[in-house]
Amino acid sequence: MRASLASSIAVTCAAVIALPVSLAAPAAAEVPPALGLPTAASAPPPALSAQPPAPELPGATQSLPLAPLGGSDRALGGGADGTDAQGLTRRDVRPFSLVGVVWDDPAAALHGAVQVRTRATGGDVWSPWQDVETHNEEHGADPETTEGAGRALKGSTAPLWVGDSDGVEIRVRGEEPLPEGLRLELVDPGEDPAVAAPVTRTAAAPGPQAGLNAAEAAVSAVNAQLAAYGATWIPALAMAAADITFPYLPRVQEAEVQPADALAQPDDALAQPQTEAQDVAVEPAVAAAPAKPYIGPRPKIITRKGWGADEKIREKGFVYTKSIKAAFVHHSATGNNYTCKQAPSVLRSIYRYHVKSSGWRDFGYNFAVDKCGNIYEGRAGGVAKPVLGAHTLGFNTNSMGIAVLGTFSKSAPPAAAVTAVARLTAWKLGLHGVNPKGTSYLVSGGGNRYKKGTKVRFHAISGHRDGFATECPGVRLYGKLGTARTSSAKYQGRR
Repeated sequence: MRASLASSIAVTCAAVIALPVSLAAPAAAEVPPALGLPTAASAPPPALSAQPPAPELPGATQSLPLAPLGGSDRALGGGADGTDAQGLTRRDVRPFSLVGVVWDDPAAALHGAVQVRTRATGGDVWSPWQDVETHNEEHGADPETTEGAGRALKGSTAPLWVGDSDGVEIRVRGEEPLPEGLRLELVDPGEDPAVAAPVTRTAAAPGPQAGLNAAEAAVSAVNAQLAAYGATWIPALAMAAADITFPYLPRVQEAEVQPADALAQPDDALAQPQTEAQDVAVEPAVAAAPAKPYIGPRPKIITRKGWGADEKIREKGFVYTKSIKAAFVHHSATGNNYTCKQAPSVLRSIYRYHVKSSGWRDFGYNFAVDKCGNIYEGRAGGVAKPVLGAHTLGFNTNSMGIAVLGTFSKSAPPAAAVTAVARLTAWKLGLHGVNPKGTSYLVSGGGNRYKKGTKVRFHAISGHRDGFATECPGVRLYGKLGTARTSSAKYQGRR
């Protein structure tokens, strides 16, 4: 929670937004044909026939303005003028599965409580009142960036997954006057997309993929060294193969460790202005490969195509940072009432809430992990690349964000989810020469814990609360990060 906030609800983390940056692009690393992956020469998408056009992906958002509550509706209390108690009485609505509240000014905070109850589709039983996490400002673009000042941005609560519903009631109580323009967002993720066979590569001339629109083809192209075009998942890869596939690691293998007197010093080299890249496959500049890389086996990763991301709703362009020095672990704060089969629907709902309701450019986290340990591609730009996210306000540069779907303030995270975090970081941090048990320095872009320009030392695998005064990733998940560091290092082959 920011130091100035005075709310009874603990700060939690939810979804986020990205910042623009542009990087020089060296030649793509060549992949040995023996691995069964495309070489640099075969990377462009081939033309394909006999495939139907890409269907319109389902999904919709209902946006309902809140109104002052009066009389018996003011169950949470509030002043006589109604400025600090708003909501909606019970009503029928079109089907939805996720809720959230947004308001006009992204810089304004909602000090108070938000509660909703819903009715399952086709039924007549209403759920108990459920709390919606009100503090979401610790996510987003770092201060004074182009994305952080975007005119489309709105203030928002964390989203809450409620399952398939067609009735809703909401009440909002402010401890001080509520932000203007409060609206209830009801998100329908739509049906899961049909699984299509990935495109077979041919020697045909490069061109748009039939069956993939331009945005989908671009997202698939940046993973071209890892999977076929249109693939719904990227296969796991053994450690030895992973080492060969990415022979462009930084020369220094260990995470950077600076002397203690380097703390609280601005780092001009990391604070250079950043510009947006276009929707093309762009590799960050990197140094020569080390003699002995430590890269964990690549885990299976479900792609954006696999969980059904509608690529037309995100902002065009991929945004990269220079490297990945640390991984920040979050909980999504969307609740634990989902099944692993529903996880793709949860992701589509969060994605739509971030982009269409909150005005963000894309899904905020770089990766997501569900309670069964499945790993999902998050923000577009390529799972092996240093894609710039907006998961940890002030420390998005040179880091990655992993959201474990659920809320872990009181509930323990499943062992499968912690293991997935360890496997993912062993591979991704390994690509950038980072020891999961080591430490790295990042420079603050501004926040409630470290002022802009402060150089801060982090564990290579840290929690959101390490960079911002927040409850995220929940005390129970945060307590498992030591286990994740140890396991991740072992997966890299370190002693």
